[in-house]
Amino acid sequence: GMGGETIAAILAAAPWTWERECQLLLQPMSAQEVLRQWLVTHGYCIQRETLVREGEKFYGILTATGGESPAYTLAELWAGRQRRGEVSPHRLAYLEEQIRRRERALAGMAQGKTPPQGEMETERKRLEELRQMREEWSQWQQ
Repeated sequence: GMGGETIAAILAAAPWTWERECQLLLQPMSAQEVLRQWLVTHGYCIQRETLVREGEKFYGILTATGGESPAYTLAELWAGRQRRGEVSPHRLAYLEEQIRRRERALAGMAQGKTPPQGEMETERKRLEELRQMREEWSQWQQ
């Protein structure tokens, strides 16, 4: 039941997990993007992500080890990195859910009296990247 922030704090207090290149299986219940960002900026490499679904809720299981990781895009931090040939029956539905959430977030920001322009621009970029990921995933599945 831990969120990404809590898992990151635990790992920060356990540097031996990085030093000994332990294989970590992590399942954040929330704030997956926070955990992904923390991992890649603190010397961990996310080897694999498995997407599971319970009812209407999606969960990502991250397999990580010590080691360098390529930079993640805004969308990859939010939705995970996808790989060609990957089998994931929930990926398309997950991407569509993430797109709907980002669209709602943008609409909410725009309705404010003083919309936060910097945040809105970041959200727009993330939304566009998520749409590109969805298109790429759909093409790979054909």
